[in-house]
Amino acid sequence: MVSRSLKRIASRCWRPSFDGENSCKAGDANGRVDGLLWYKDSGEHYTGKFSMAVIQANNLLEDHSQLESGPLSSFQSGPYGTFVGIYDGHGGPEAARFINEHLFDYIKISEFLLLMDLVTNSKAINDAEFTTENHGMSAEVINKAFLATEEDFLTLVKKQWLSKPLIASVGSCCLVGIVCSGLLYVANVGDSRVVLGRLEKAFKEVKAIQLSTEHNVRYESVREELQSLHPNDPKIVVLRHKVWRVKGIIQIARSIGDAYLKKDEFNKEPLLPRFRVSEPFEKPILQAKPSILVQKLSPKDRFLIFASDGLWELLSNQDAVNIVNACPRTGIARKLVKAALREAAKKREMRYSDLKKVDRGVRRHFHDDITVIVLFLDSHLLSRASCRQF
Repeated sequence: MVSRSLKRIASRCWRPSFDGENSCKAGDANGRVDGLLWYKDSGEHYTGKFSMAVIQANNLLEDHSQLESGPLSSFQSGPYGTFVGIYDGHGGPEAARFINEHLFDYIKISEFLLLMDLVTNSKAINDAEFTTENHGMSAEVINKAFLATEEDFLTLVKKQWLSKPLIASVGSCCLVGIVCSGLLYVANVGDSRVVLGRLEKAFKEVKAIQLSTEHNVRYESVREELQSLHPNDPKIVVLRHKVWRVKGIIQIARSIGDAYLKKDEFNKEPLLPRFRVSEPFEKPILQAKPSILVQKLSPKDRFLIFASDGLWELLSNQDAVNIVNACPRTGIARKLVKAALREAAKKREMRYSDLKKVDRGVRRHFHDDITVIVLFLDSHLLSRASCRQF
């Protein structure tokens, strides 16, 4: 049975709320607002505490995010755990918002449908046993949910693009973390990042361990992957002004959305010429398939830092972990955002107080939208929330 203390925080979710699509709204989801900054300094999730913060830079906030704590499936018996999503949009907020509204539901539905399929399919008995042991959560469940989200968003684009052609150029990175039954699942498309803070007793320090795989063509391995998938296209990645881009347009190799780089039917009018690629294509240029990591959590694993790339452009993995380790838990996401903003101001040789006065839109010249969720992992709660209790 689920313990009473854990039941108290079941079925709760936290999402930054937005006034229209332009700015953060105070008071929603127990969050607070300070200018362009939305934050929730402290809350409880299924296996510990958490802290969230979002700073807006774009005229329209393109980052969306969520934290869900409680049941992770359509089964009343569980599994129970915590779901974190960071959705860093580009070209507009529509794709990130769509993911925010649908992906978690697809996770729950996919888990239910996959388990039913496995249980009734004798050829998949080993997979069925594995999935049952983990109360339905698996890498395959997450992968199916990502692809279902992609498919449904592209269907929405097809319905709207003649009257709203720019929606074909809208996309989003998607980083997901799930803590369930003592396991951590990390799934990613794009270049958001999750970093683990792990206690290394031998060195008496907390070490930063990057868990997510990034799909940005600044990395040679990502360029090589694209070139192997498109061997007949010598311009699949292009170096322009010292920056590698896919087809000379975009830096990420995987995303949800970006229909104009997934289906050739959108690579024409009424889409603006600057978004069109010069040659027709038969297979998608970008992928929506996530890279997925599954690993068992250890008592040495102290916390997880989930953030859009706006944070990691300004802070190193170890710098972020050092800040979280050295400071009180309450307000730690806000502290990370402010540390990043101080670095942004320093790079432009200006005072932090002056950067705070720069309004959205213009602010994008100094830094990107930044979303941070810090998830603390309390080992005694992890053990109590193991699958054996459901």
